[in-house]
Order: sequence, then structure tokens, then C-alpha cells
Amino acid sequence: KVAPHYSGAAIHVLDASRSVTVCSNLMNKDTRDSYIQGIKDEYAKAREAHANKKSDKRFVSIEEAREQKFRIDLDKVAPAPTFLGTKVFESFPLEELLPYIDWTPFFHTWELRGSYPKIFDDKFVGEEAKKLFNDAQALMRKIVDEKLLRADGVIGFWPANSVGDDIEIYTDDTRQHLLTRIHTLRQQNEKVKGEPYYALSDFIAPKDGGVADYWGGFAVTAGLGCDELVAEFERDHDDYNSIMAKALADRLAEAFAEKMHELVRKEYWGYAKTEALSNTDLIKEEYQGIRPAPGYPACPDHTEKTTLFEILKAEQNAHMHLTESLAMTPAASVSGFYFSHPQSRYFGLNKISKDQIEDYAVRKNMSVDTAERWLGPNLNY
Repeated sequence: KVAPHYSGAAIHVLDASRSVTVCSNLMNKDTRDSYIQGIKDEYAKAREAHANKKSDKRFVSIEEAREQKFRIDLDKVAPAPTFLGTKVFESFPLEELLPYIDWTPFFHTWELRGSYPKIFDDKFVGEEAKKLFNDAQALMRKIVDEKLLRADGVIGFWPANSVGDDIEIYTDDTRQHLLTRIHTLRQQNEKVKGEPYYALSDFIAPKDGGVADYWGGFAVTAGLGCDELVAEFERDHDDYNSIMAKALADRLAEAFAEKMHELVRKEYWGYAKTEALSNTDLIKEEYQGIRPAPGYPACPDHTEKTTLFEILKAEQNAHMHLTESLAMTPAASVSGFYFSHPQSRYFGLNKISKDQIEDYAVRKNMSVDTAERWLGPNLNY
């Protein structure tokens, strides 16, 4: 995308370790021109292939997609949560989060590809992975024992029903007063007849169906204190442990989200009280319900995060903030929605058409230009 708009060389380098070779080719007077031309030819072919692939895709109108929406079994709607409103967790014990850590993404942070614990047997990176893991365990022990990081969070549940592609959130069980709306987006890639076009609103009982349903949200962080810890390592010129601290804070935040979701299913919402899943089962998401997050495939619009943070009072209750670009701070933070229905599932929105963007902009009370800016990667035009 960048190359056609830049007169110089625009080169995509996957990771820093490969940049030396690229820079050497660019600085070598004998190879520079042919190298740049080769890159330009390669990128031209990639753009052409992408354009051809894009043109082969067919889409249905938003009206057609809604007619073929997914319809949940209303007899399987979960019972009411044990409380309505928010519940705050301050200084959640880090020790309790350790069994919920998914270590595979940790190795990816260090550009080591493989799944935990199989990566230790890899003939190429196994030894390096073991050393890295041992160092991680030592720093994690220090973080937990000395309380170098703090984990705060907030969860909440409210009465809810879907109205079209929106989810209405009510102040109380009378359902007379609207607290806010969650706006969702629907798949439009053409499918075979009978296959549904999903939107997250499909997993909440429709308002005209006469069934009372509920919706939840969460915001958790394990990054409080991380900036100070990283600064301490950087003062000692210890880049290794600086990166390690950030990576471990990320793992703790994800583990906090996993632990909290388990507590929601088994206790606070209580729709899966007898659940008995291993950490492997949790990583494979073999539980009832989902916790999609704004900015991810099923709901790629980051602006829904502002609604979530407002309803949870995340700044006050979890000391989490949103930047202008709607990134979360501390960086080691996770937030999202709770859906309890056993038929709820993760899906990718993929590309959508302008008719849906225009409809979405009206529902969100924003300009079409603004909607297009936030959903740029999802536009089929």
C-alpha cells in the first residue's frame, strides 16, 4: 500500500533480525538498484494478487444478511447473574493467576515459534526457549513475592435484549430505562443458503421475543507498577529484563481475564457452576459463553470500548484509561464483553459493504467518514 505513494524504497521487514541484510543490500552500490527493483516487482505482483482475490469475493446487502441472521434457542438463555451492576477487584492475588497463564504467546514475543511446552523439544529453539522460560520464572517469582505489579479489575452485569444489530442495556430488571447500547456489526461475505450471517447481537435474546436476557462486561489490568519496574531495569541498562517485565505483565493480564471469566461462569453469573476444565481446556475455549473484545475480529470497532469503559467506570474502578487512539493503559490490560448463551461463538466479521457502514454510522450517531476511518481494514470498497 505504501510503496506506490513513495518515491524511495518501501520495504517490509518482518522482524529486526532481518533488517541487517536489507540495509546491507540498500547500502551496496553494486546491488542497490537491482535489489530495489526486485522488491518493487514483488510488491506489484502482491498488490495484483490481492486485488484479484478481493474482486472474487461476493457480498450480500445488509438487509439480506439480517434476514439470514443466527437465531439462538430461547429455551437455553442463561439465568440472571447473582448481582447487577459492577463488582470491583483491587490488588487481586497474583499467585492465583499463575495457573491460568498461557505461555505460548510469551515465546512469540521473543520471536520463538512453537507451542508451550512442546517448544522445549524443538531441535532449533528448544534450548533457547528453556533458558528464556527459566529466566521468566525467576522474574515472575520476584514480581509475585515482592508485589512489584498490581492487578485491579472490574466486572459488571446488566439486563439486556437485542434490537436488530444493537444490544440494549437497561438500568434494572424493569427494563423500562435504557442505560446504553452496544452496537454490533454483521457479516456480509456471501454464504451458502441456510448458513447464518453472524453479529454479536444474535447471541442476546431479542426484545420482541419476550425472554429476559443479560449481558456483561469486564476490564482488568496487571500492569499497575509495570512502568516503574521497567524504568528501574532501564536505569541499569538491562534491556533484557525490561522486555521480560512487559511480557510477564501481559501474561498476567491475560491470565486475570481468564480467571475472572471462570469466576463469572461458575460463581458471579453462575450459568456453569459444575464446570471443571483444565488450563489446556481454557486455552482452547471449551467453556460455555464468549468474551469478545472491541478491536478484535467479531467486533473490530474500537470506539465501542468507550461505552464499555463508561458503563464499568473502568478509570475509577480499575485505574485503566483509554488513549486518543483508544489503546488501553496500562498496556498490560484486557477488556471485553460477556455473552453466556451456549450457542454464542467467536467469528470474524471480515469485509463489509458501504450500506452497512452508512447504517452503522446512523446508529452510532457518527459521520460515515468517521465510521470508515475506524473500520478501514474491514471495508470492501
